[in-house]
Amino acid sequence: MEKIQLNNEVALSRIIQGLWRLKSWKMTPEALLEFVHQCIDLGVTSFDTAEIYGNYEAEAMFGEALKLEPELRSKIEIITKTGINMKSDKRPYSIGHYDTTYDKVVASCKKSIDLMHCEYLDVFLIHREDPLINHKEVARALNDLKAMGLIKSFGVSNFDPFKFDALHKATGGQLVTNQIEVSPLCFEHFNNGNMDYLQSVDVPPMIWSPLAGGQIFTGSDERSTNVRRVLEDLSKDYGVETDVLTYAWLLKHPVRMMPICGSGKIDRVKNAVKALDVELKHEDWYKIYVASKDQELR
Repeated sequence: MEKIQLNNEVALSRIIQGLWRLKSWKMTPEALLEFVHQCIDLGVTSFDTAEIYGNYEAEAMFGEALKLEPELRSKIEIITKTGINMKSDKRPYSIGHYDTTYDKVVASCKKSIDLMHCEYLDVFLIHREDPLINHKEVARALNDLKAMGLIKSFGVSNFDPFKFDALHKATGGQLVTNQIEVSPLCFEHFNNGNMDYLQSVDVPPMIWSPLAGGQIFTGSDERSTNVRRVLEDLSKDYGVETDVLTYAWLLKHPVRMMPICGSGKIDRVKNAVKALDVELKHEDWYKIYVASKDQELR
């Protein structure tokens, strides 16, 4: 498995396993531990979660599995996020909102480590753009957490290039990734300049919802059916499944995308890994790029 080096201390597997829907998988800690081992056997050693996933329960569920085999911690990389206060029966908030204050960021990090029994986080992300963000305050929190040995690196999620640049400068250029949504149905970060900006600062993005939440394969709208038709035609030429081809489309981009597989089925993870061996032709990349008809070449 190819590794993407984020800084001197952290390298992630090119394919990352996501735990967004972990609660819905209804796995016992033992079953989840076995799934983690299966991922590791495929070379997928990086696992992505967040404070709010599973209605604030996913981190604890992952932690219960890791607690069964503490020595596994040294074989994996753990990514989590903070900054969203979600209205929930688990929290007293009257409205969902963002919170990137110093105390929130530090407390959330310590709580995540406690829930996952993991001693430290490999990557700690600010989950969403906060209109009230104080860049210097967030930078101080992230730097303090790193100095305490609680995190090895930090970055952001869902930031546009302007907001990324502001925090990147405040941290002295230490942001290691931007976790963003990209798929053959989602071009926001092609169109807002993120792909070019991230290349310019040599920051590889993590990619969430690379299969558009399955819409590519099940959606009945015109955009989805157009993409599906192109992928099905190309998959015959390459002799691989359409999801493999979709991952290969992402992996071809020079920004060095790290797609997050969100499925709890190991066969789906295998298909994501299989994409690493697919050499997508230049013209075929563009066939997929324009398939939805959202993108036009000028």
